[in-house]
Amino acid sequence: VQLQASGGGLVQAGGSLRLSCAASGRTSSRYNMGWFRQAPGKEREFVACISWSGGSTYYSDSVKGRFTISWDNAKNTVHLQMNSLKPEDTAVYYCALAWSWTHRDYDDVSNYAYWGQGTLVTVSS
Repeated sequence: VQLQASGGGLVQAGGSLRLSCAASGRTSSRYNMGWFRQAPGKEREFVACISWSGGSTYYSDSVKGRFTISWDNAKNTVHLQMNSLKPEDTAVYYCALAWSWTHRDYDDVSNYAYWGQGTLVTVSS
């Protein structure tokens, strides 16, 4: 499985960006997708995730109400719409694929078997 993330860039505080992550390879199986981010000098942290059906979505408290994760199943692509961006959202954003997770461990990095290359989001104040 290969994951290709795109959509990062420079935006002013209060602005919006949409990240996309296209999956290729062994995509005939069902899988869940997540987004994580890593700011300079900090550990990678969970941002959002979505189940294969789209019926379950989870967000970190820091982005809840501002970010929305969604599927384009026909294109094996997951999107992360980021609104009301803040300087503290600045980070490299990574998409990742998990074959499964539960409501207890969806934010556990170890559940994610494949990772994209990362896309940089910079929010200026």
